[in-house]
Amino acid sequence: MLCLTLTGSTLEENRLQIERNRPWISLAELRLDYLTEAERHIAASFPDMVDLPLILTHRRTSDGGACADAEKVRLQSLFDASRGAWTYVDIEGDVKKSDLKFKSPQGDGRIDLEADLKARGIKIIRSYHDFEGVPADIYARISRLASRGDIPKVAVTPQNLMDVISLLRIEAELATIEDKIIVGMGAWGVPTRILYRRTGSMLSYCSDGEAAPGQLTARVMSELYRADRLDEKTHIYAIIGNPVYHTASPKIHNPGFAAIRYNAVYVPFLVDQVRTFFKIAEMLQIRGFSVTVPHKRSVQPYLGRITREVKQIGSCNTVVRIKGMWKGINTDYYGFLAPIADRISDGTIKGALIVGAGGAARAVAWALHNHGVKITIVNRSIDAARVLAEQTMSSYDTLENAPLYSGTVDLVVQTTTVGMDSDKDPIPSFVFTGSEIAYELIYEPRETTFLRRAKEAGCATVDGSHMLMEQGKLQFEAFSGYHYPHWITVSI
Repeated sequence: MLCLTLTGSTLEENRLQIERNRPWISLAELRLDYLTEAERHIAASFPDMVDLPLILTHRRTSDGGACADAEKVRLQSLFDASRGAWTYVDIEGDVKKSDLKFKSPQGDGRIDLEADLKARGIKIIRSYHDFEGVPADIYARISRLASRGDIPKVAVTPQNLMDVISLLRIEAELATIEDKIIVGMGAWGVPTRILYRRTGSMLSYCSDGEAAPGQLTARVMSELYRADRLDEKTHIYAIIGNPVYHTASPKIHNPGFAAIRYNAVYVPFLVDQVRTFFKIAEMLQIRGFSVTVPHKRSVQPYLGRITREVKQIGSCNTVVRIKGMWKGINTDYYGFLAPIADRISDGTIKGALIVGAGGAARAVAWALHNHGVKITIVNRSIDAARVLAEQTMSSYDTLENAPLYSGTVDLVVQTTTVGMDSDKDPIPSFVFTGSEIAYELIYEPRETTFLRRAKEAGCATVDGSHMLMEQGKLQFEAFSGYHYPHWITVSI
């Protein structure tokens, strides 16, 4: 089940949120702490306004909520709202049983909220939140929360991949607790939200905004990742990096899997230690993964086989499982060449200027060198430029001297991250003559200052989305064994 956490301040706003997200969700959570005081007084009527099961909760600020009321006042509001036809009511695990007895609305005695909810067929969720980390005794905590016969919920904040492993082991460690809710919050927890069934969780939360750290939208969870339809037979693929959530690769692979009806999902993993990720890969039987910075070199000691391109470039961006071992591939090499291959083969491109000398530049330099293109590498660090130039039998120079090459090359390739988050240009003094092909490896933004200047000068241009798509298609083939479906349109 995908549960939409409602973030509106009125019942009507929340009803509209459900209406907008209805195709992708199975239930929703009403947060009393987000409502205005007037709306909280009529919250019991909300289940009659919508057509799906609902969770009711009233979250304290200490648990990531917005309620700063005294505890007695908060619980009274929860009791008053609980008079409605809810499916679940979420009560924090540290709330004492004695604090859940309230004066009857009719004034004829006191009502035990827990007993009353159960008598009305409303299930109780007992929750624990930790915004600092994953407690060492998390399995014991879940067991204690479940000991009353309630549904245990733990929302914790993994700080590294080892914490993620702790969450992924919950299903095996606590398989006897059938109904449970496991949430990994924050950046490290995103894979556990998508793969919530692998943690044994009965649901995963989503929201229009980010009601809790790391939440995705219902549409992304259901349409892009098919999180609510994954099962034990689903093949898992991944992309690893640090950072990683800027990547557009899931928008390539997941629609491709869906188009060929391949039961698979492609999930981003924030990775601090490659060694730890390989442990997760074994736990989840991951069949292949993409590799982005800074791990394109560090994965290589764990590979049983590598291709010629990986050996030559020293960079691996794709790993696949084959016959009991991992094989490393570099699809950046061929992905870069694809948009310009015809112009290399017909002699249009004879000389190239490469801006940068990092990992991306290495793939570009080797691809061009192996196809007979004369290369000059310009870089801020002359030493890095010299090393790459010597390996590829190329020329090199400082970045400041890039203008000296205006009018002397057929291709200018921008491989640095300059321009990704700003309007900066790595070679602002370089004068385009209009005859060059300007190739930008950045794909977000689609048009950088570098590309815009080239277009204004009349140059043909290639933006980074072309290389991303081409290398992604090659990865898809390595992962699935099928050609990428030509009939689908990918929006990057």
